[in-house]
This record gives sequence, C-alpha cells and structure tokens, in this order.
Amino acid sequence: MQAAASGFQQDFFQLFGLPENYRLDSELLDRRYHALQAQVHPDKFSHLSEAERRVSMQWATRVNEAYQTLNEPARRARYLLSLHGADIREESNTAMPADFLVAQMEWREAIQEAGEARDPGELDKLELRLQHDMHDLLEQLAAKIDTEHDYEAAAGIVRKLKFLEKLAEEIASAFDTIDN
Repeated sequence: MQAAASGFQQDFFQLFGLPENYRLDSELLDRRYHALQAQVHPDKFSHLSEAERRVSMQWATRVNEAYQTLNEPARRARYLLSLHGADIREESNTAMPADFLVAQMEWREAIQEAGEARDPGELDKLELRLQHDMHDLLEQLAAKIDTEHDYEAAAGIVRKLKFLEKLAEEIASAFDTIDN
C-alpha cells in the first residue's frame, strides 16, 4: 500500500500493465485483475489500522472500476477516447447521418411489431442482427483507435453504439413483456 498515492495516478491500462489499445487480450486482463485483487482485497488488511483498511478499500474499488471499464468494449472505447482528449459529446451531439437515423426508426418499428405480435422468434432474429451490427461497429472502432488514431471518427462510432445499445435494451424489454 506504500505506492498508493502514485498508483492512483496511473490510468487503467498502466494499472493492469497493458498496452493502451482498444484491442486487448481479455484473458490477460482477467489474470491481471485476479492478481491485483489478491494483492489489495480488504480482507487481507482487516488486522491493520482504519486508515490502512480504507486505502485497501479504495484500491479494491479502483481495481474493480478499471476492470469493468476495460472489460466492456464500449466503456473501454469511451475511456480511451477520454485519455486522448476526444470529447464524445454523447448527450449533446446526437446528430447522425440520415441513413443511420432511418435505420434506427426501422429497427424500432420492427422491435415494436415483434413485441406486439409476441413473436420471440422474430425478436431473436432482430437480436442476432443487432449483435452483428454492433460487432461491425466495434471492429470499425478498433481500426479508428488502434490503427488510424482518428479519435474524432471513433467518437462518432461511439455515439452510434449508444443508439444500438438502446435498441438492445428495447429488444430485452420486448422479451420481458412476452415472458410476463
């Protein structure tokens, strides 16, 4: 815990000893996460002073936050973009190409129709198609961040992902409606 002050200055990639890339080795991330958790878990410090236990808890929280961020592709992209000073403006910049917005309306209509028809098979098809579209966007994101270092274009892809994440929530909600 002596290195606590300097360690808190590390970004999440440094914390796990990983290269600052969008594409990462998830197995290595998992191994490093478990190794770090074994070092900082509060139970290891239960016999120490209140201040030392508090630092341990802060470390454990930081390691968990870092792991959750790096382990989830969209969160990892947002984090990387923030490290490079790219302002995603997810909440304030919802301007999208017209064809993308038309596709969003078509998606919502298809989800609504499948939900109203109580057709889980159609929802399954929509979910698979959405997963495919999200995968394609994540691949584009990896290229923009890791290869091209085009953080502004990557920010636009992250904004698109937010729309697709909302569609995934709508599909899950439609499934819930059918199940109840």
